[in-house]
Amino acid sequence: MKVGIADTTFARYDMASDAIDELKKRVSVDIARYTVPGIKDLPVASKKLIEEEDVDIVMAFGMPGPEDIDKRCADQASNGIINAQLMTNTHIVEVFVHEDEAEEKNLPEVAEGRARSHARNVIKLIKSPKKLIKDAGKGKREGYPDLGSIRR
Repeated sequence: MKVGIADTTFARYDMASDAIDELKKRVSVDIARYTVPGIKDLPVASKKLIEEEDVDIVMAFGMPGPEDIDKRCADQASNGIINAQLMTNTHIVEVFVHEDEAEEKNLPEVAEGRARSHARNVIKLIKSPKKLIKDAGKGKREGYPDLGSIRR
């Protein structure tokens, strides 16, 4: 298994290192990492990892700031990531932590939890995607406690 890791220098926490640690603890994996300046650079970084490094899947890490411009940039990056997935027929797992989704003192815990949870999801997507079926509709959250399902 070869996993691409795309991350940014703009982020205030190194989620990629947590994800790499989690992946290596659980499976034998090769890592190709590509760090870019900003969140809008993630789509091309992800696509290059797929096409030039022959990865099986990519994790794209970003930490948008709290301003409106940051939210617009994050939305543009998400759209670019979706386009890169469709162009390459390869999963790119978007792992964004918005700076305003938690108090600053709690952001490292959220970021680490999200990175590690998504690393485990990546393993499932590559090794045994049917394992995700049992969790469908269960309100799973990465970086926060699960919400659980709603039932009639």
